[in-house]
Amino acid sequence: MSDKGNKFIKGAAILGIAGVVIKLLGAVFRIPLTNWIGDTGMSYYGVAYSIYGALLVLSTAGIPVAISRMVSERIAVGEYRNAHKVFRVAISLLFGIGLISFAVCYFGGEVITQKIGNPDAALAVKAIAPALLFVPLFSAFRGYFQGRQNMNPTAISEITEQLVRVIVGLYLAFTLLDKGLKEAAAGASFGASAGSIAGLGIIVVIYLLNRRIIRRKIDLNNQHVEETSVILRKIVAISVPIIIGSEIMPIMTLIDTGIIMTRLQATGWTPSEAESLYGLLSGFCNSLIAFPQVFTQAVAVSLVPAIAAAFKVRDRGGVHQNIQLGYRMTMIMAFPCAFGIFSLAEPIMLLLYPAQKASAVAAVPTLMIMAVSVIFLAITQTSVGVLQSIGKQMVPVGHLAIGCVGKVIVTYILVGIHDVNIKGAALGTMLAYVVALVLNNRSVRKYTGVKISYDMTYIRPCIAAAIMGVCAFAAHKILMGLLHSNSIATLLAIMAGAVVYVILIFSVKAITIEEVEHMPGGTKLTKILRKFVK
Repeated sequence: MSDKGNKFIKGAAILGIAGVVIKLLGAVFRIPLTNWIGDTGMSYYGVAYSIYGALLVLSTAGIPVAISRMVSERIAVGEYRNAHKVFRVAISLLFGIGLISFAVCYFGGEVITQKIGNPDAALAVKAIAPALLFVPLFSAFRGYFQGRQNMNPTAISEITEQLVRVIVGLYLAFTLLDKGLKEAAAGASFGASAGSIAGLGIIVVIYLLNRRIIRRKIDLNNQHVEETSVILRKIVAISVPIIIGSEIMPIMTLIDTGIIMTRLQATGWTPSEAESLYGLLSGFCNSLIAFPQVFTQAVAVSLVPAIAAAFKVRDRGGVHQNIQLGYRMTMIMAFPCAFGIFSLAEPIMLLLYPAQKASAVAAVPTLMIMAVSVIFLAITQTSVGVLQSIGKQMVPVGHLAIGCVGKVIVTYILVGIHDVNIKGAALGTMLAYVVALVLNNRSVRKYTGVKISYDMTYIRPCIAAAIMGVCAFAAHKILMGLLHSNSIATLLAIMAGAVVYVILIFSVKAITIEEVEHMPGGTKLTKILRKFVK
């Protein structure tokens, strides 16, 4: 395997490991919070995060990708001074965007929440507003380090951000619980603001520690320095289509909220019942389904600088290798997550939310639908990363927009059917991803000429994951009969499923020992694997 493949795998692995830690911390945050404030309180928290997510996309979706790609391209041809100037221009731009986003969220919280039909969420929206000022700034640092194909600063800052968010958010939520659900949800939301300050602080420290090395390479370069206006135009040209594409889904989620609330009430559900049903989706299911995205997003983020650098110097082989490897890594991670969640949906829900058993069980059908959509979302994310890397960032925007139009129509129709209710929103989201991935994959083949092996990429991981799912389900049933404890049975079933999948993924040769060896800590891991895998 070439150095290009090595860097890509290592980068994806570092971000993936960090993502696991972050999601575990997120579970530590979400599980007690949901048990404390229930579906109604989670609906306030969910609305705040939906608004936060929609505004945050402006500064964290497109511009960091543009920074990563532009820095990687310039480093590939030895232009270290211009690479650093891209970073400095981006910081100024992101500060301005963050300031505006903060003002909109903080001063417009009441108006926005009233428009979407959940005015009691206004306090939570205001509490999360400061994060919109600080997150953009340290996303600029992340983009710069990612462009240098150094994923460690991103991983460290994200873990720090999440750790502070969990500690502060849970402390405030618990402290304010006596005052009411609105106040408790606001306390939880403020955790994101505290975390963003911590994340910014730690990545600035990392940058300062690396500044001497960075300056040394800059000082050795005497190339022509790009004009600020030229860099700004390039950042905008790359980032605006990505921002538009990234905004589509959060905006659709906000529209979803309005559609869901009104359609549920139109079919006989009371306002409080409608809030509870929406809480099942936003509070119980979304947080769990976000876990597999950690791995697939890590691949997409690592793909951009890796492919952009190869594309810049016209290394067609390097481009194809990274694309093929990216798709394979994505599916090797997405399939077991999807089959695992689907096969153990109810046990997992009862494990995570023991104090909300009725709601946990009610959320199971929706979770099973969303588990299937994990596969489609994973392919979509990877294909978007590829297209962004080669300068076709506008292409997936149109594809996702087409998918989201279908999502709105399907959600409106299905949520309006009393027996389908909230499950209709999950089916609508799945449709959007299916449409987007089909169109994206066609464009990837068109613009790169790459050929993806369906056998290696899809069929082998799918077979291994399907068998794993059956084994995990059977293991849970057997263990429940023996132990009569869902918590222990579920955890053991998950562990058993993981062991089965690792064995099967090597047995069907969907991944090689050599590829594992190039991951962080891979040398030690391969020594163990070689004892069991020939």
